[in-house]
Amino acid sequence: MIEREITPVLVKLFKQYPFVTVIGPRQSGKTTLCRAAFPRLKYVNLELPDQREFAESDPRGFLAPLVGGAILDEIQRVPVLLSYLQVLGDELRQNGLFVLTGSEHFALSDAINQSLAGRTALLRLLPFSLNERRQTGASGDIDDILYSGCYPRIHDQRLEPRQALRDYFETYVERDVQRIGEIRNLSGFRRFVRLCAGRVGQLVNLSSLGADAGVSHTTARQWLTILESSYLVFQIRPFHANLRKRLVKSPKLYFHDVGLASHLVGIEHAGQIGTHPLRGPLFENTVVVEALKHRFNRGRPSNLSFFRAAGGLECDLVCEHGGELGVIEIKSGSTIASDYFRAIDRVSAMLPQITGKAVVYGGGQRQLRRDVEVVPLADLGHVLERFERREPPEANASQAVRWMLNFRHSEGRDRDEPDFPEASLWQPDEETARKEAARVLIELAEKRGDNREWAAAGHPDPFAVGAGQHPGGQWILRYRDLERGTGDGGGPRD
Repeated sequence: MIEREITPVLVKLFKQYPFVTVIGPRQSGKTTLCRAAFPRLKYVNLELPDQREFAESDPRGFLAPLVGGAILDEIQRVPVLLSYLQVLGDELRQNGLFVLTGSEHFALSDAINQSLAGRTALLRLLPFSLNERRQTGASGDIDDILYSGCYPRIHDQRLEPRQALRDYFETYVERDVQRIGEIRNLSGFRRFVRLCAGRVGQLVNLSSLGADAGVSHTTARQWLTILESSYLVFQIRPFHANLRKRLVKSPKLYFHDVGLASHLVGIEHAGQIGTHPLRGPLFENTVVVEALKHRFNRGRPSNLSFFRAAGGLECDLVCEHGGELGVIEIKSGSTIASDYFRAIDRVSAMLPQITGKAVVYGGGQRQLRRDVEVVPLADLGHVLERFERREPPEANASQAVRWMLNFRHSEGRDRDEPDFPEASLWQPDEETARKEAARVLIELAEKRGDNREWAAAGHPDPFAVGAGQHPGGQWILRYRDLERGTGDGGGPRD
């Protein structure tokens, strides 16, 4: 069992509030998380009929033996308990009493706002992040990610995704949907959900969805609300700015688990992903939900939107940080093309508050093109962290030199040079590597008048040392000469 990324946040908040509520999809790992984080707390599962009946018929008697603290699982099954918990918390006047979990978004949030407002911290747990998924030993191949998704049980127990996801959906329809929405037309609802899966990454058009599903616009809206309430899908809103250009107002639709979306559009094995017409939208879904998990796993609300003008200009993801913006373009192709940067450059010209730009693509190499980072899916987290720190990609001079040195090391030259693990994130051609290293180092050294970034990394000043003191010394100096036009750019000579 791996430790979830949200665990430190959960433990910290439990010490600061009487209650902590963890909500999220079924089988996202809520129970496992809470029991692992608080092994000494009593555990009560309100899905069990006898426990639920006891809590409903005698709330005070049910809570009496739990005054020392407990985990109450699936609290939405007995919402009346929340009022009694409020009174108990006010009487005891201490933090770290109860951890509550739930799987219904809107109903539980409304009940909490009525009874426990100001008394509980609220966390959202989604299925595994890509990093958590990787820790289970699951394949990092993009097509396998899109096929099998990130539900913990599939990877912890090595289940066959097709069977597991089919069972998950059928159980969801038969149990949760009936309880939340009392839907009579189950076949129509199943068709509606599959239509939603086929529209991931698209603007929500309820009239079109309803017509294709054979239901009214009003019913389509109700069904979409049920899907959101039970954490199957989510929407992100368009970014709005004070611009003369007209922007779209409709949200875009995504699934909380891309594997479930793939299952619902009929994909039966990972080999079908590569040529499937929805590979691009499914890849986009993966990037967007990963960005959402990055926020939720740190106890923060969503800061995601997208930019789309009425004329068609679009940027897939906008991340807002205190008035500044980071923008991400999403491309499923594995080869970097010049047109990857057109939209992001045009949007950047319109929005001066943009401080970070990146392209996430389906390849495996990391590059820096002007002020735009190009990263594989596995490195999305590093980009998001840099956006949050408001750190431009060229700010880390030592990393740029490590990129250059790593390329030479991987090519078999100068085997005595150290191997830098960080550099494995990016494998450019040699010319790109040396130019980026030279550009970043020279710009920082001349602009700031010192080499603090290099020194902070524990290395000697590359501009003041010779080859005997640092394995890359002569390379760096010659790249500087090349950039200034005063040298041939050749490397160290024997």
